[in-house]
Amino acid sequence: MISVCMATYNGERFIEEQLYSILRNLSTKDEIIISDDASSDGTRTLIEHIMKKDSRIRLLTGPKKGIIANFENAIVQAKGEIIFLSDQDDVWCDNKVSKVLDCFADERTKVVVHDAYVVNEYMEVLLPSYFGFRKSGSGFIKNIIRNSFVGCCMAFRKDLLSVVFPIPKNIEMHDQWIGICGEMNGQVVFLKDRLLYYRRHGDNSSSLAKHHTVYKMIRNRCMFCLRLTLRMCKIV
Repeated sequence: MISVCMATYNGERFIEEQLYSILRNLSTKDEIIISDDASSDGTRTLIEHIMKKDSRIRLLTGPKKGIIANFENAIVQAKGEIIFLSDQDDVWCDNKVSKVLDCFADERTKVVVHDAYVVNEYMEVLLPSYFGFRKSGSGFIKNIIRNSFVGCCMAFRKDLLSVVFPIPKNIEMHDQWIGICGEMNGQVVFLKDRLLYYRRHGDNSSSLAKHHTVYKMIRNRCMFCLRLTLRMCKIV
């Protein structure tokens, strides 16, 4: 059994297309857990409409404490041994789940990250490879300095949650935290197959081109390393 964990907020423009692309990948025993953080548009209505036709979807009320807490709210409810993360506005390729699960045949593998096409809101390709753009790859130091982990392209073993949870509230990215925890506790696979259309548009919560000031980048990395060290020492 696998669990797909999605955090939504005002995602009515693309949520229906995304959900159907995920459902096509799943078996009858799998599940989608959606934590909706008080959407004020038609997101919940669209989800509820699809739920009436497909019982594999569960809809939760989000904690209203930001995107990390919203994802955490969904992840904690997951029943599957393999957990996929999902944004609300992308499109999964039909072979995404099968290709990723092949990587988990190796019991050492804790996290899998796959490549993606970067597209605009009309599904026109902007970049043929997210990995190529980001110079993605495994490595602890590499991913502290320049993060390669992007949640919508990630899956991980549920047993990793004993290390991951609780996700620190004062780090910038939950996906980087999960990925680095995977690096420290097993094997991380960067799969070169492009298995997702990673949609970038004006309403995204993150930006490919956005860069913080040097001060903020250094501060964020220092905070991340501090929280990681404390977690390793089992202080927090």
